[in-house]
Amino acid sequence: MGVGQKMMKKPDRQEPVQSESESNQSHLRSDWAERTHDSVTRGLLAEDTRYFMHQSVSTPCLSVITKAEGAYIEDAKGRRYLDFHGNNVHHIGYGHSKLKAAITRQMDTLPFAPRRFACQPALSLAKKLADIAPGDLAKVLFTTGGSDAVEVALKIARAATGRYKTISFWDAFHGAGFGAVSIGGEQMFRSHITGPLLPGTEHIAPFACYRCPYGYPDRDGKPQLELCKMTCARFVRYVLEKEGDVAAVIAEPLRAVPYIPPPGFWQEVRQACDEYGALLIFDEIPTGLGKTGRMFACDHENVVPDILVLGKALGGGILPIAAVLAKNELDVANDYAIGHYTHEKNPVTSQAALTTINIIEEENLVENAAKIGDYALQCLNQLKAVHPSIGDVRGRGFLIGVELVLDRESKRAGNDLAEDVFYRCLDKGLSFKITMGNVLTLSPPLNLTRVQMDAALEAIDTSLGEAEKALGLS
Repeated sequence: MGVGQKMMKKPDRQEPVQSESESNQSHLRSDWAERTHDSVTRGLLAEDTRYFMHQSVSTPCLSVITKAEGAYIEDAKGRRYLDFHGNNVHHIGYGHSKLKAAITRQMDTLPFAPRRFACQPALSLAKKLADIAPGDLAKVLFTTGGSDAVEVALKIARAATGRYKTISFWDAFHGAGFGAVSIGGEQMFRSHITGPLLPGTEHIAPFACYRCPYGYPDRDGKPQLELCKMTCARFVRYVLEKEGDVAAVIAEPLRAVPYIPPPGFWQEVRQACDEYGALLIFDEIPTGLGKTGRMFACDHENVVPDILVLGKALGGGILPIAAVLAKNELDVANDYAIGHYTHEKNPVTSQAALTTINIIEEENLVENAAKIGDYALQCLNQLKAVHPSIGDVRGRGFLIGVELVLDRESKRAGNDLAEDVFYRCLDKGLSFKITMGNVLTLSPPLNLTRVQMDAALEAIDTSLGEAEKALGLS
């Protein structure tokens, strides 16, 4: 073995725990692909595998998409799927006519503005975000993606507090950048990186009442606060006190798995941050702009963070753009550059974001997500009474989780069962994502109709029945 080969040899590592999406290496995936794909699809997938870097949950890809319109995606064989995943970018549906027209007009007038110049679309977007943001989040900076926006938020927190430590939660995802994976808590994104990540990135167990990491029992997925005394929030205070010099607590106000915070959780954390001089940063990249039935997920909690991060849906499912919103007093880096990205004030992406927000408001999409989301939760809880594999149903608006178990008493996770249901639903024209191995995570566009939701619920109901029967659970 040569020197180069010796240097390339890697130590044995633990296989990552499944978190994001279904496994792309399982026999269920290959069985589905074998009966579904034609020669054209197989050829394109083989090329994709050849040319793109390999990584979990996307190599090999599930299939080949040739069209995206409204709530639907379409594959190379012309099969249409209701898209209840969409990477959380398709709030207004794919290819909204008003958005495409606005982007075209902007490209015809001002396609780009060098960073050192102001332009009206970027300014209008900044003013709009300050207008709709919770509390007094009135200072804005744009980036091209959520990971970069999280990095900017961390820079602001360090500059404003003179500290560098953070508290974040295991199982959280905050992006793929080096700082973002340092504060993130998904093993899949962290454990393969040789050497240390950012220093001072403390992690604690998250709120997860159905599977409380602190061992407290739940009651139908709800916390028993008389027993647990909200230990998950009290532990944030404990670490803030012991560390003493934490710059920020950063978290998803509603975990995208999803998990709902127990009542009063964020009020307790907000108070602890204030007492110990730490900033509170909310990552609303997947949940902002109406996904949970409020414009921002933190609106449910009546808690205003010091910094709020947006991304994904901000570009309307066409163009990438993200934003950092901060309080006025955090505008502290005047003599330094904390972003200065080439496309930081891009007029086309800014116009796309501004138009997306206007569409959400004009078409009452936040209200639609709240109304139909409540309806879906009611229906899924009715299905829970029918299907023994449904251990828990939880969510807000159009971010819904259905956790599958093999036994409700032990809560033994039904990972293979969830995958089986997933592929059966694909056969029936419904696409979604599995998180944490066994949670069917449903995240449709905000303009979904009740008829479309009924079609999705019927596919889930039928597929659950088929999969349970195959396992002998029914």
